[in-house]
Amino acid sequence: MTDTQYPHAATALLCIDPYNDFLAEGGKMWPALAEVATSVGLHANLARIRETARKAGMPNFILPHHRHHATDFEGWAHLTPSQAAAHEYQLFAEGSWGGEWYEGFGPDTGDIIVKEHWGASSFANTDLDVQLRQQGITHVIFIGLIANTCIEASARYAAELGYHVTLVRDATAAMSADAMHAAHEINGPTYAHAILTTAEVVGKLAAEDAA
Repeated sequence: MTDTQYPHAATALLCIDPYNDFLAEGGKMWPALAEVATSVGLHANLARIRETARKAGMPNFILPHHRHHATDFEGWAHLTPSQAAAHEYQLFAEGSWGGEWYEGFGPDTGDIIVKEHWGASSFANTDLDVQLRQQGITHVIFIGLIANTCIEASARYAAELGYHVTLVRDATAAMSADAMHAAHEINGPTYAHAILTTAEVVGKLAAEDAA
């Protein structure tokens, strides 16, 4: 998987859920993510890979989770456990600080903000697939949160749709080391075409940009 090349005009960076509630001290989910995020150097790696992608002229897609409202899911028959928990805690609540972009990781001019996803997959019931195809994208690199939920669900869906999928080991986090292990050592190899570190991805993107 380490021989992967990234076509200059056909590769996109996909950043999932860069919200304060996930990434900022004081965010509702930060205490649960902090240990793993700190151990992998999450914030620095996210910044580094985003900067490299921008310098390479690579499209940057923001894949946001639904911003919660108090009346969400009224009448729903089959909430998932994650949806029920997110609703209880009002993660990324509309109009709240936690539902704002983490400073420096939100969209810049030219970035594409995909419609909010209600579950784990950024493809289900959104415009992500058509946005990628209209841009001529064939290779997608996933970063953001959380490794074993939204990243995995979205990346699996991408693989099923025929995209070349890259996971970045240290540009994501989870609520335990076991969850990270499952995402990258057990589940990831069954669908991802490449599972790399930030340094490996940055090196490959820089090489493509210089070619």
